[in-house]
Amino acid sequence: MRKALDWIYRISGWLAVLLLIAIGVLTVAQVAARLAGTIVPSADDFATFAMAASIFLGLAYTYRLGGHVRVRLVQQRVSAPARRWIEAGCLATAAAMIAYLLWFTLDMILTTYQMNEYTLGLVPIRKWIPMSFMLMGFLVLLVAAADDLVAVLLQRNPSYAAAEETQALPSVMAE
Repeated sequence: MRKALDWIYRISGWLAVLLLIAIGVLTVAQVAARLAGTIVPSADDFATFAMAASIFLGLAYTYRLGGHVRVRLVQQRVSAPARRWIEAGCLATAAAMIAYLLWFTLDMILTTYQMNEYTLGLVPIRKWIPMSFMLMGFLVLLVAAADDLVAVLLQRNPSYAAAEETQALPSVMAE
């Protein structure tokens, strides 16, 4: 199970990277097309979709690496058992918030699908297609938060703990 989950997080991160590369390719293609006196139809739209998709697909991967901001002011001042419960509470709250966002994203996608909405641009795209990447990103992030919640409840370290321990925090006193 651990390997499957890590694979999902990694694939989500790689998709985010590929979409960022696609933005670069679209930008170069648009510049070359303008120099040739033409355009790449809806290049700006596709680049915007790719940027939004890369942000949402990269959430879980970044979270697992400890790349999101965490405030540990209270946790640093309490005992280890209390720290575990605070961590579990934070993860449960995060999972609930992500589930809420996931639910309403799904509702938004279903609404645009039912209303047969298209994007505005030279190349019309059904709106639910680019929105689906947001849904996938939230889904993988929810799985990652639930994964860490289970780990903390089983008295294991969450995924981001190892990354936080290896990162040296800058010291004001060092200078």
